[in-house]
Amino acid sequence: MGDVIHALPVVTDILRALPGARVEWIVEEAFADLPALHPDVAAVHRVALRRWRRSWSRTETRAEVRSVRASLAALAFDEVLDLQGLIKSAWLTRGLRGRRHGFSWRCAREPLASLVYHRRYDVDMAAHAIERLRSIAAQALGYRVDGLPVFGLRAASASAVLAEALAGDSRPYRVFLHATSRAEKQWPAQHWVTLIRASDQAGLRVLLPHGSDAERDAAHALASEAGAGEVLPRLTLADCAALMSGARGVVGVDTGLTHLSAALDRPTAALFAATPAWRFGPYWTPRARGLGENGRWPSPQEVGSVLDALEGA
Repeated sequence: MGDVIHALPVVTDILRALPGARVEWIVEEAFADLPALHPDVAAVHRVALRRWRRSWSRTETRAEVRSVRASLAALAFDEVLDLQGLIKSAWLTRGLRGRRHGFSWRCAREPLASLVYHRRYDVDMAAHAIERLRSIAAQALGYRVDGLPVFGLRAASASAVLAEALAGDSRPYRVFLHATSRAEKQWPAQHWVTLIRASDQAGLRVLLPHGSDAERDAAHALASEAGAGEVLPRLTLADCAALMSGARGVVGVDTGLTHLSAALDRPTAALFAATPAWRFGPYWTPRARGLGENGRWPSPQEVGSVLDALEGA
């Protein structure tokens, strides 16, 4: 998810430099809501690489793969940008008509992917992930990158599921994004409990989204221990964007939804320890801050103080 969000400013860059260009996006089906939030993405094409890998031996899967690849091959592009630099993304890129651009062997996350491209580019590997993607696109399409990234996202209206979850309590709310797929990225549970209690005592609702049964159970455990907080029903990514766009503030670990909150320009405290904030954290808006570094988690008091300041700015 983070890769998709980090690539969104590239769309804004392209349309600024090349007015009238048509930008289409090929994306994993689970994340298809995200490029659709950018009004300048003309079409979103879904693929299901994760699901296909789990059932590759099935006849139905292979038929679906052939159908999707045929549909993509029928599209005619002038330029094709692979902004992931992975073998799986290169495999998709190879089936498209158009001049293929991507990372050089030195810079690709999986160097073999670079063999698929017609043109390959070096980027500054010490730069933030977003700036590396902006650089690839600018080199490929012949324009200059200027200024901070602009995401240009527009959150959709809340669905009936989200509207019902938000109804009945008019207090301002905070969204706490506690879940992540990697254990080393998880903020200690007791820190979440402390922050939930402090927010509740300040008269704020605390809403806890989740994306799996395990994350739902963890959210219930936090709310039970804190004696406050509300576990939301499972939401689509479009609803998560709508949820965060109305939030007073958002706290999250290094995960895609935290990056989405900062991309929506919401007051966001992004928590880092296992990953470097300079490389992945928000830097494009004064309404978001990355906290923690080099194995040191921020305290609940530090996070609460920063969040209060961001919300009041």
